[in-house]
Formats: sequence, C-alpha cells, structure tokens
Amino acid sequence: MGLTKTEIFTAEQNRVADLAKAFAHPARVAILQLLAQKKACVCGDIVDELPLAQATVSQHLKELKRIGIIQGSIDPPRVCYCIDETVWDEARQLFGQVFDSVIVEKSCC
Repeated sequence: MGLTKTEIFTAEQNRVADLAKAFAHPARVAILQLLAQKKACVCGDIVDELPLAQATVSQHLKELKRIGIIQGSIDPPRVCYCIDETVWDEARQLFGQVFDSVIVEKSCC
C-alpha cells in the first residue's frame, strides 16, 4: 500500500480530510444524526437504533471519537456519547470555507 503523503499538505487540509472521513460512511452519518437528535446516547441505545452489530457500532464510535467530533463519558458498564459542539462548529466552518473557496462557472462542462 502506498503512503498518503499527508505531510505535503497543510494542517488545515489534513484536518478537513480527517473530519470528512467522519462523514464518509453512512453508519457514522446515522450515528451523528442520532446523537444530534437525542443530545446524548448510550452505546446500547445506538445499537438498538441501527441495523448493525455491537462491534460495528463500536468501531464507528471509535473513529468518530478519534477525530474528536464526539465525546464519551464512561459510567460502567455504560458509555454515553454526545457531539462535541466545538469540533462540530470547527467542521462546519472548515467545510464552509472549502465550499465557499470554489466557484463553479456555468460554462464548465
């Protein structure tokens, strides 16, 4: 497998790509929508809502937590997750900048 060469890109470009990865799978989108709707959620509740195995949900939660877009508080035996508003706002701002910086001319294609 080749190297991604992330070091040749800016920190902002790498962060946008990392945040975009959170939205790159429909299960993660569904989890984020569920957390936004419920304001917080226990992992078992997420498993009950989605047609996915516990292990699969846990892997998606792990990825979302890795990039910081969700937080989890552990109250054994349960883990409660919520969207990190600071990172959510960062994602909205960064994606907005990317979309706003590209002007598509109607004469193209």
